Amino acid sequence: MKFKMAPHSLFAILLRSSAWISFAIAGAMAAASFAWLPTGYGGFGAAGALPIFVVGCITAWRQLRAPSAAQVNQTLEAALAMPWRDFANALERAWQAGGDTVERLSSPHADFRLTQNGHVTLVSARRWKAASHGVEPLRQLHAALQAQGADAGIYIAAQGAITEQAEIFAHDNGLTLLPAAALVQLLHSGR
Repeated sequence: MKFKMAPHSLFAILLRSSAWISFAIAGAMAAASFAWLPTGYGGFGAAGALPIFVVGCITAWRQLRAPSAAQVNQTLEAALAMPWRDFANALERAWQAGGDTVERLSSPHADFRLTQNGHVTLVSARRWKAASHGVEPLRQLHAALQAQGADAGIYIAAQGAITEQAEIFAHDNGLTLLPAAALVQLLHSGR
């Protein structure tokens, strides 16, 4: 089961930041507790910093496991050199490693149907090498999403620019754009 947190909550922001920021905040909270609370209560106040410290540990673990810049470039170059069949197989392995049930579709607007815990996501990936990504493929994915009653949609754009109109359309219609960096993380998870 995946836990979804508000994107602008303190914990979500700290999870996207460097680990040292969480550790600094937790340390400052503990120090302030011992300095300002009456004797004997400082430990209780410092315990309030424990969730921030745990977030720092999670962030540090993620940062240590993240691929290096050289690995990112190498994986992206390899993905862009793949023919469709190999790329689709790599995506399928990555999603299966994450616990998704993957079904390949013969639709011209969606290539995969991912199912996990009853949550259905359609994925459009065939244009991963396109030089530019505009609104039309996103409209087609959104129409397929509505026709199949899917919960979410993902559009993969490994290279090329995503137009501002496409970004707005994706945001307004709840579609996720998967650019190169996110694609590399996905492909690394399938190894």
